[in-house]
Amino acid sequence: MADQARATSRDKTPQSPHSKNKVVRSQKISQVTSPTEPRSPTPLGGDLYDHSPVQDRPPIPRSHTPGHLSSRSQDRRNQSGDLALRQRSQSAAGHTSSRAAAAGIPHSYSTTSFSSNPSASKAPTPNSAPPSRQPTITENGDNNSTSSLTVNLTLGRDRGDSGASAGSGKESTTSTTHPRRPTNLRSTSAITSGGRPPGGSHAAPSHPRVGTGRGQPAKGAEVFTPFPPLTKPKTAPDVLAAPSSGMYWSRAPTSGTPHTALRAHTTTLVGSNVFVFGGCDSRACFNELYVLDADAFYWSTPHVVGDVPVPLRAMTCTAVGKKLVIFGGGDGPAYYNDVYVLDTVNYRWSKPKIMGSDQPGRVPSKRRAHTACLYKSGIYVFGGGDGERALNDIWRLDVSDFGKMSWKLVSGPSPSSSTTSVTDREIRPKARGYHTANMVGSKLIIYGGSDGGECFNDVWVYDVETHVWKQVNIPVTYRRLSHTATIVGSYLFVIGGHDGNEYSNDVLLLNLVTMGWDRRKVYGLPPSGRGYHGTVLHDSRLLMIGGFDGSEVFGDVWVLELAVHAYYSQISHFTIEI
Repeated sequence: MADQARATSRDKTPQSPHSKNKVVRSQKISQVTSPTEPRSPTPLGGDLYDHSPVQDRPPIPRSHTPGHLSSRSQDRRNQSGDLALRQRSQSAAGHTSSRAAAAGIPHSYSTTSFSSNPSASKAPTPNSAPPSRQPTITENGDNNSTSSLTVNLTLGRDRGDSGASAGSGKESTTSTTHPRRPTNLRSTSAITSGGRPPGGSHAAPSHPRVGTGRGQPAKGAEVFTPFPPLTKPKTAPDVLAAPSSGMYWSRAPTSGTPHTALRAHTTTLVGSNVFVFGGCDSRACFNELYVLDADAFYWSTPHVVGDVPVPLRAMTCTAVGKKLVIFGGGDGPAYYNDVYVLDTVNYRWSKPKIMGSDQPGRVPSKRRAHTACLYKSGIYVFGGGDGERALNDIWRLDVSDFGKMSWKLVSGPSPSSSTTSVTDREIRPKARGYHTANMVGSKLIIYGGSDGGECFNDVWVYDVETHVWKQVNIPVTYRRLSHTATIVGSYLFVIGGHDGNEYSNDVLLLNLVTMGWDRRKVYGLPPSGRGYHGTVLHDSRLLMIGGFDGSEVFGDVWVLELAVHAYYSQISHFTIEI
């Protein structure tokens, strides 16, 4: 559309008769695989805290070299052969006009007048049609690696005369309707296979990074490594095509800063950036921050300042506007209940003072493998483990003012009291960790998890307004821990996790209107079964990052394309009546 707009604007002013070419080179996509090493499996039981043997692992190399666009045109109106050119053009135009009249061809399509005189375009002669621009597109390339797209904007020609294809050096054979174009006006391209650079064979190439166009770099040219290469149809995996209503798995071709393979990290979306913090690999825990551009799949490591948290895993990260609130987590035998805040605008960490934190029972106990969800101006934290037992209490962190943050116990036994309150006698889910929690309106939905000995399959709903727990009765159930659950419309998408026997890569859909499970067929090449990964929803796609399959820690990114009919609810606005 941009070329057509420029063509329209140039029609209003005198133009040179030669063609203008714009050539766009395709890029290559290279598959980058992470090295794999055997790992010792992590037992399901234990203390919920995901202890496993550690081994050293080298970082995953990443590379990215963007492609380029080359566009060049030249003006030959001031060349010495201009007079002879116009004489040949007028002679050819008159000859073609007489032949076209004898053949019964309309006069406006039979002549082409080449002139460098600006006044010629304002007052067309009786034997020539008004100048017009017709964009034509031709594609050149092979099946091996490259292809080029040439857009020719010709002056005074109809749609049937696109001229010679870029780089071919051949004229059109339809001489009955169009005159032969002068040799020095042929459309050429320096980066099209077999073509010559504009201005003749002695002109410099249009881009110093491109070679001769025949697979060999030009003398003195910069080495160019395209990213990423396209998969050839003959060697591509044999995968069933997805119907219009099917979901599709694919591995994202990431680039940018090399990052560590991670598990039990946090994955939080702010705008189009995915913030990945903490977690551990097979060696140790980290406190590094990575940012993945969810549109370009580009990794970066921003420079952070302030009170950076200690290395953590199995903590929670909640987005409050453009700030990230980190709570809890641990490293090895250590457990924490600290709160950190990251400002994603200036990448400054801070550790705010929590009101009442110096009083016993006014803050939640140290924990990890818990969940945290934002509702209005409060972050609701449920469950986890403190190293001795699993937990099932709910705490609310007031984040209406980051300078006056405070905790409040919402449900569960108070650590400072030996008595039992009314809320303590209510029906509550079993204590657990590595479950999932999602907020729909004022309803907090808890699914799965483990207490260190049992893998749960139950679904609970807690109303934060009425402070009432309700268990959902679902006939068909699935056991899961260390999975992810993401709200998409009126469905809860559950991906991966451990079912008590092995790691899974299943995609389960919980219909939040009917409160029933649904399994849909997913196409493409799915990721390997894993848990302790992270998943976010962005641009109608679920992005899954990292994870652990019992032996290997992953650093890859997978994309689940969501077809409309695969998840879109018949009810656009709904509430959970439990």
